[in-house]
Amino acid sequence: MTAAVSLNSLPESLAGRRVSVQVPATSANLGPGFDTLGLALALYDVLVVEILPDAGVEIHVEGVGAGEVPTDESHLVVRSIAHVLAHYGYERPGLRLEARNSIPHGRGLGSSGAAIVSGVMAAKGILEGLVEISDNDALALATELEGHPDNVAPALFGGLTIAWTMPEGPQHKKLMVHRGVSPVVFVPEHVMSTALARSLQPESVPHEDAVFNVSRSALLVAALIQSPELLLAATEDKLHQNYRAAAMPETNALIVALRAAGYPAVVSGAGPSILVLASDPGQRLGAADLVASVSETPWQALHLAVDFTGSMQAPA
Repeated sequence: MTAAVSLNSLPESLAGRRVSVQVPATSANLGPGFDTLGLALALYDVLVVEILPDAGVEIHVEGVGAGEVPTDESHLVVRSIAHVLAHYGYERPGLRLEARNSIPHGRGLGSSGAAIVSGVMAAKGILEGLVEISDNDALALATELEGHPDNVAPALFGGLTIAWTMPEGPQHKKLMVHRGVSPVVFVPEHVMSTALARSLQPESVPHEDAVFNVSRSALLVAALIQSPELLLAATEDKLHQNYRAAAMPETNALIVALRAAGYPAVVSGAGPSILVLASDPGQRLGAADLVASVSETPWQALHLAVDFTGSMQAPA
């Protein structure tokens, strides 16, 4: 049996410290870039954390998730803060959380990754003056909680991110996106379990499918940073979307219709939302008109900019 690790209390002088964090939504995979590529989108969750003099937590949620998410120590942001503090040898103090959420839950827009990054960044602010947490440290800690870096990397750093893992931990490269790229996300009323989506993936794929996705992933990076006119071809995929299609029939039908009409449509993350990487604002308006005309159920169209900043700490 492993002995319990003794944690130190934070200095009493930190009681009352407030940290404010803003974190963007993300879309992972982007078609062929399975578990590797991610894009930050200008839709934000905002969190204010205050250290209380006594133990316990107080959680107030506005917007998405209000009345639905836990308001005790099981809240993902609280667990993330506690994870980071324990990593550096400190026990979690009493906390008051005020969350203003805009990122839809269970729709493939990185809500859990955003909550984790919110907690990591809040802990960074709590520990300011005691511990220096680098960008690499933040990515490693967030990945430990999320399981893979493709959502947390763009949430942390913004823009288009390529994420990979080395023996020393997760790594990332941030790239700026061509100004012509105009994302639109179509969000349904129903949700999708990321665990279920991943369970539909086969353990191996045909060699030709792997080669196909390598070519499209390379092309997608070029299309997003330099040549948006190539986005339709660049977003083709044979690794994951077809396997998940049966679990998201409405999503799949709309993607087929959009792509047949020339729109670069992909499943956003694990779904069921759809991301269209339009090459100009007019193209995304056309995509919205098509979805409205062919869909039998409501889909909310979110016309979003690419977020180039990532998570930010701001005055509370």
